Amino acid sequence: MRSWFPDREFFMRSEGQVRFITISSRVQITAAAIAVAVLVVWALSMAVAGWTQYRATADRLSLLDREAKVATATERVNAYRDDIDAVATDLVKRQEFIESMMDVMPDDVKSIENVSDSSGEAAATVDKVSLSVPEAATLAKIEARQLAFVEGLTRYADWRSQRAAAALKKLGLNPDSMIRNADRSAMGGPLEKLSTDADGGIDPRFERLGLSVARMDALERGLAGVPQVAPAAVGMVSSSYGYRRDPFTGAAAMHKGLDFRGPTGSPIFAAADGRVSFVGRKSGYGNVVEIRHGNGLMTRYAHMSKFAAKVGQAVEAGQTIGAIGSTGRSTGPHLHFEVRINNRAVNPRTFLETAPNVLEEIRRAPQLASTK
Repeated sequence: MRSWFPDREFFMRSEGQVRFITISSRVQITAAAIAVAVLVVWALSMAVAGWTQYRATADRLSLLDREAKVATATERVNAYRDDIDAVATDLVKRQEFIESMMDVMPDDVKSIENVSDSSGEAAATVDKVSLSVPEAATLAKIEARQLAFVEGLTRYADWRSQRAAAALKKLGLNPDSMIRNADRSAMGGPLEKLSTDADGGIDPRFERLGLSVARMDALERGLAGVPQVAPAAVGMVSSSYGYRRDPFTGAAAMHKGLDFRGPTGSPIFAAADGRVSFVGRKSGYGNVVEIRHGNGLMTRYAHMSKFAAKVGQAVEAGQTIGAIGSTGRSTGPHLHFEVRINNRAVNPRTFLETAPNVLEEIRRAPQLASTK
């Protein structure tokens, strides 16, 4: 490189004086490198501009191609009108696929009687349509099968709701209250009325299915929010829920939770699915994390040495949210754990001892899908 850029001298004459200027090899190499870099940047910018223009052209051509396919699909609609049997055959295949999912329904579903049975009415409709419009007979049969499918799904949703409600009652919770809370939790939005008919009406059997699924969802979400996991991996509960002698004053006092004694830094776990609603200090409790589980259920974790959760964070049962400590009004490292329903403290032991068995029984049926 130095042989290409030898040192160069220039002289300038001004007012009878001669000045010499020397441009070293290093300065020349640096200037040449800058010039090459500028050329490379310019070439890259031109390449990017060319590629962008190419992609834009390709996207326009792709859009034109898709529009041409849409036109072809429109033409096929006319072909379908000319061959209603072909359309009916496709619909039958799809309906058979949908109905195959109903094979997993448990036998208990058959015992639910508060759901309509349109099989007789549907059969009569099929006969009348077949006589009046023979070419639409297959479609009428599909409609009858759809109604039967909707009513079967309604029975299934009601069956799951009954199981969830029974489990909640075993835990001392009110399933009707959970459903009311779920209805009040809606925040609003544009009104989009459901309809199953061309005139905007809705078949009551479809409406019934929607209500049953909503009830099932509310109750199963309520079950998922029930405290069910021990909040600390320590075997000793040093203080139970109820009256006790205050460790500082020795006087009788109400203890509204369970104390889990353990070494400082031991992990603390969320007792159920929920969303963190508070992280910080509270008088007497020290460092606290609170989790809302819906339907008025809240769990509180106190005297923590550190946090591992943030306000607004969604947590799952068993997820680490902090560590055991001795902050606040505490005589030693432990976790103070509370369960509150509508801000009223209840005995956490009822949930921690009963919920796992109740939920395990509920989940034995493979049809009860997880709501997480």
